[in-house]
Amino acid sequence: MFAVVRTGGKQYRVTAGDKIVVEKLAGQAGDKIDITDILLAGEGSELKSVAGLIVGAEIVAQAKGDKVTVFKKRRRHNYRRKAGHRQNHTILKIVSIGGEKAKAAKPKAEAAPAEKPAAAPAKAEAAPAAEAPAKKAETKAKTDKAPSTKDAAPAKAAAKKALRPSNQPFNLFG
Repeated sequence: MFAVVRTGGKQYRVTAGDKIVVEKLAGQAGDKIDITDILLAGEGSELKSVAGLIVGAEIVAQAKGDKVTVFKKRRRHNYRRKAGHRQNHTILKIVSIGGEKAKAAKPKAEAAPAEKPAAAPAKAEAAPAAEAPAKKAETKAKTDKAPSTKDAAPAKAAAKKALRPSNQPFNLFG
């Protein structure tokens, strides 16, 4: 049986017993991992459903790839930079293809009481929020009253004074 799996942004066609080199995965040598991102599975020319299918693998080693030399140069500018890079890899041995995912069942008795107390404070918070717009409307109605004529004259003078640029000379006559 074969499977096409995706890990590290690349796709690999694997069968039981294959060794593949993939991008670095967390774990130590000897750890068992499950690859759940399966794109295609089958045997011979027949394809199987990949729903719930997993590929079991074992980490053989954590290694580094070959050194890649990076050299940058700009002509006639005396600019040269040399650097090296070694990519980290994980070597996997495919142990099995076709295991099923274990489904974690949540106990319903524990989940129901946890939801009820969480819902009660949400309703309590919604009630003050509904009162807040009513209070805002009351304060706005109080402030929207027209100012009396006595207060209007000094307010106009203060507004004119505020609009006058500070570098302009003060005009005594108007």
